[in-house]
Parts: sequence; C-alpha cells; structure tokens
Amino acid sequence: MRAATAQRQPKPPFPRQHQPSPGLESKLKPRPRFLASAYRPAGKLRRRVALITGGDSGIGRAVAVLFAREGALVAINYLPEEERDALATAREVRKARGRCLLLPGDLTMPGFCDELVRRTVKAFGRIDILVSNAAHQQRKDSMAELSDEEIHRTFDTNVYAYMRLVRAALPHMASGSSIIATSSETGILGSEKLPDYSATKGAINAFTKSVAVSLIPRGIRVNAVAPGPVWTPLNPSDAGLSPQRVARFGESSPMGRPAQPEELAPAYVFLASAADSSYITGTVLQVMGGETSGG
Repeated sequence: MRAATAQRQPKPPFPRQHQPSPGLESKLKPRPRFLASAYRPAGKLRRRVALITGGDSGIGRAVAVLFAREGALVAINYLPEEERDALATAREVRKARGRCLLLPGDLTMPGFCDELVRRTVKAFGRIDILVSNAAHQQRKDSMAELSDEEIHRTFDTNVYAYMRLVRAALPHMASGSSIIATSSETGILGSEKLPDYSATKGAINAFTKSVAVSLIPRGIRVNAVAPGPVWTPLNPSDAGLSPQRVARFGESSPMGRPAQPEELAPAYVFLASAADSSYITGTVLQVMGGETSGG
C-alpha cells in the first residue's frame, strides 16, 4: 500500500510559476501534500511541546500536523508575510485535536530567537522538541552574483538562527528532549547554483554532530534530516529559478520527481520520539529519493 501511495505522488512537469520570496503554499500549483493519509499515529509525542521554525508551509507544516497527530503541543514560527499559510497550518493542527501557538517574526532580527523560546515556554511551560527548519536560498549563475548581503542573509537564516535557538532552548529542555535541524542533500553533495546555501547546510550538519556529543550527558538527542528536492514554496520563490525550471523541479531525482512534505515529516517524528530513536544522536538522516552518499 505504501509503495502504491508513493507512485501516486505528483511528477513534473508542473505548471510554470514563480512567486516573490518567501512564497506562499496557498499559491503553489499543485498544492504540496502534507496530510500523510497513510500515516498511522501512535501517541508517540503525547503532551510533548514542539517549537518549529518555518512551520507555516512545506516540510514545517507537515511536521507540525504529524506532531499534533502524535499528541504534541505545537508552536510555529514564520515570517509575517506568511500569515495566510500559518493560519491554514493552525487549522490543520486543531483538526488533529492539537494546540497551535502562532509566533510570527524574523529569525535574523537581534534577540528574536530568544524571544521565540520565551514565548513558547510562557505558553506551554517548557520545550521538549526544537525543529530548526526555516531556510533562505537564492540560486546564482556565478560566484560574481554572490553578494555579501546575500551571504549574510543565508547564513543568518539557516545557521545562526539554528545556533541561537539551540542556545536559548537548552535551559528549558530536560532529559529525553530532542533537537532536529533541516539540512539538505546540498550540504552533502554540494550544488553548483547554491554555493552559500550548500555551505550553510554543511555547517548545520557539523554543528548538529558537535552539539549532539556535548549533550549526551544531559540525555538530549540532536539530529538532522537531509532531504532531496521537496515540493515547497522555497523553490518557486527562488529568484534564480525560472518558471520553466520550476515546472521541471525534481525531475533529475532518481525517482523522477520531488518529494512531497508528507514524505519527509515521518522522519522528524522518528527522530523526535525516544520510543523510536533513543540510540540515535549526531545523525544526518538522508531522505533523498534514491540519491546515495556516505556523507
């Protein structure tokens, strides 16, 4: 049944399209799939508190919904211009009989990561699961197009926010807690058009492994998920990706298509659940659609 479900996922070509950054899932065609109808929850995260950045759409939305189905209380962060998507995510979380705290704001603003953690703890009393998922990317045709401003923005969003969130969350996390970062196949394989983005994902992998070792005595596990191409607003809102290339997005994957967010979210449940992954820390879990690497 699961194989049949995977075969029914949308394949390119998709409609030609482009959006201004950061992009909205509500405007994406076809709409990303996040409900994971074949997934069967088992109460693995009951009464756990999860903070998810980039939780309005894409992988973050799918993770929020599956966490709620597993019994977690969910707080999601997103940019103010993504409010429409965030409200839709909150509705889906509540349909799953979960609670969803909406926390708009820019992770790159001074002090905001600390504020995000404070507001989550104020609402729910603690943090058991931190998912650092928000990301920025813009493709470039050459290194000459890679400005200092773009480098700073990509690292601020993808790496520095992750570090700051971990630093802020740790005082509120007890033994059995879990930290999960969204990496990428580009952090393992590199990407010609995404040098800065690839570098941030490599940094995420190294930081994850380093912090994982240091937190073993506290019983806090730290892992990352490295997706291949995923159908989310991140790519159609990439100024360096033309509408024609968006239409073909993911077709070079061994499976001939991008993943849908619902195909990534169970990996986050697995890493968040001590029932499933109590002996796993410092791992970069590859969910790359047949692309193989020892990285």
